[in-house]
Amino acid sequence: MNNHTPYKRYHRQVLLKEFGEKGQQKLLQAKVLVAGAGGLGCAAMQYLAAGGVGTIGIVDDDVVSLSNLHRQVLYTTNDIGSSKAERAAYSLQQLNPEVDIIAYNKRLTTANCLEMIAAFDIVIDGTDNFSTRYMINDACVLLNKPLVYGAISKFEGQVAVLNYQSGKGTIPVNYRDLFPQPPDDNEILNCAEAGVLGVLPGIIGIMQANETIKLIAGIGKPLIDHLLTYDALTNQVYKLALTPADGTRSLIPKDAAAFKSTQYDRFCSSSVDTQFEIGIEELEQLAASGNIDIIDVRELGEEPLITRFSNKQIPLSQLKKQLTVFENDTIITFCQSGKRSLQAARYLFETFGSSKRIYSLRGGIMNLQKE
Repeated sequence: MNNHTPYKRYHRQVLLKEFGEKGQQKLLQAKVLVAGAGGLGCAAMQYLAAGGVGTIGIVDDDVVSLSNLHRQVLYTTNDIGSSKAERAAYSLQQLNPEVDIIAYNKRLTTANCLEMIAAFDIVIDGTDNFSTRYMINDACVLLNKPLVYGAISKFEGQVAVLNYQSGKGTIPVNYRDLFPQPPDDNEILNCAEAGVLGVLPGIIGIMQANETIKLIAGIGKPLIDHLLTYDALTNQVYKLALTPADGTRSLIPKDAAAFKSTQYDRFCSSSVDTQFEIGIEELEQLAASGNIDIIDVRELGEEPLITRFSNKQIPLSQLKKQLTVFENDTIITFCQSGKRSLQAARYLFETFGSSKRIYSLRGGIMNLQKE
């Protein structure tokens, strides 16, 4: 090998005897799909591209916003309003023009998921909602594709290698073995609701990239059927062995036709009816009329504080104990995204019935801030 070989860019890792030219060649021939170009995806993609993964697909239909920039470090202020997938592809191509970057500026759906994943060797899950996670998992199971899972919230993150076919006749663990059923909306909050330390997605995303490279090159001990959890505040790391759970395979669609007819959004949605939702203008009109209780159902200490209209804070977890404070005929609940406030509205309706008018602010504070 000399300075004129195609491996000059990757010389430092080719020097590793466990990796070598064979490992680099495997990377150059590999195809990895990154689902979600957010905090996890941004970190993972940079190291996949820099390390020489031959083809990287990026699927995301979102656009860059100011609140993304503290953790999604592929983007700049000038990218605000632009497609995440396209801007990420541009930045990665500048980092390493020797690899192929494919941007899919679209949403993964049951109509396109199987076809898209089938074109790649490994999938990295960098999504932030349960319906997409279950859909990606089920597609990977049907297609026998390894899934490198990652998740973050506040100061903690998780990484696992799922659905890896060992060739030993054993049933691999998949995402449904971790969560056979989706949690309630207020049980596990996403980053938009609970917040996240900016460096955490970088740490977990790089771990996902590391596991992906190990799988491709056939080196080390990937987290196959294991879940690693990391606490950024204490640097504590736990590694748990996973086993297939009884009956979870039966929850996965049996074939492509069944997959395409599965309604993942409905499966993962709250049972709360949206009939109580109102918009910001309606809220302000009702607030101006007086005789109204506007209730912030977020937990104590959640930011930002809302001063645009007068409100009281009663966390959803304490709502049942404070029913006597509702003296007015109209009650409006709100939270960060509108999910917990819908649950609160349903409970209040079941308690007070038609004796009070009860509403939930659609989209919550996130919608308020967009306005």
